[in-house]
Amino acid sequence: MIEVQNVVKSFDGFCALDGLTMTVPDGAIYGLVGPNGAGKSTILRHITGVYQQDSGLVLVDGQPVYENPAVKEKMVDIPDELYYFGSASTRDMARFYRGFYPRFDQKRYEALKEVFRSVDETRPIRRLSKGMQKQTAFWLALCARPEVLVLDEPVDGLDPVMRRQVWSLLMSDVAQDGTTVLVSSHNLRELEDVCDHVGILSRGKVLIERSLSDLQENLVKMQVVFQEKKLPVLPDDMEVLNVSQVGRIHTLIVRGKADEVTNRLAAYAPILMDALPLTLEEIFIYELGGEDYAVRDVIL
Repeated sequence: MIEVQNVVKSFDGFCALDGLTMTVPDGAIYGLVGPNGAGKSTILRHITGVYQQDSGLVLVDGQPVYENPAVKEKMVDIPDELYYFGSASTRDMARFYRGFYPRFDQKRYEALKEVFRSVDETRPIRRLSKGMQKQTAFWLALCARPEVLVLDEPVDGLDPVMRRQVWSLLMSDVAQDGTTVLVSSHNLRELEDVCDHVGILSRGKVLIERSLSDLQENLVKMQVVFQEKKLPVLPDDMEVLNVSQVGRIHTLIVRGKADEVTNRLAAYAPILMDALPLTLEEIFIYELGGEDYAVRDVIL
């Protein structure tokens, strides 16, 4: 389990993390989402032990991460900007990984040559394309058989076929080995397909942290047509996050469960009413609507 408790981090007077708290359960695929500058990459660098927090705790299996080799050998990080030794090839880095990660699986390395067959394992990694470098990063990471895998914009630069292949391999490791995956990405549609937990960050804090199913169950999009063209006055205790209208169709984003909201709106005798689930992208935008964003109507 990854536990982050009240972490504060400042850079030259700028507060990047402001009492951030989050928990990543064992064996989960946890999606970390937030606007640019929210602190996603900064907290990932704390979790991987690159940064030391000014205050608070960063724990993996109850142990602090910073300057703790015993914890770090269980963890692999694929950052947004990859770095390898200047002239090192994939094969060279595999030898390096074998010395650092006790569970490095050489048989799996050989088997995955077929998956990543377009990567020349003898060529210096810095001379490979961005997509090939990402394939190399996943090839090595999967062979290390980590207990925790931390990914920052992980599939950026991969073609659609390879993206699907990589996610399939990751999800297989989660299912078979209980690998914990923490992933930060702006591709919310992709995260929706693979994540079971989501944390939404804004201004250095986690605003919301829930399972994806809970998030989707507690926010609903209602499309309603009433007898009158004008929207009736709704109860004050009905938390309506957004209202829009096209013709006679009113689209309401309401906090609450679909059946409860449907029952309450039924009291107004609508001509037509339909409850629609929200995507993770929609949840992200509406939950941050009161924070930084004025773009909610774009997705309606």
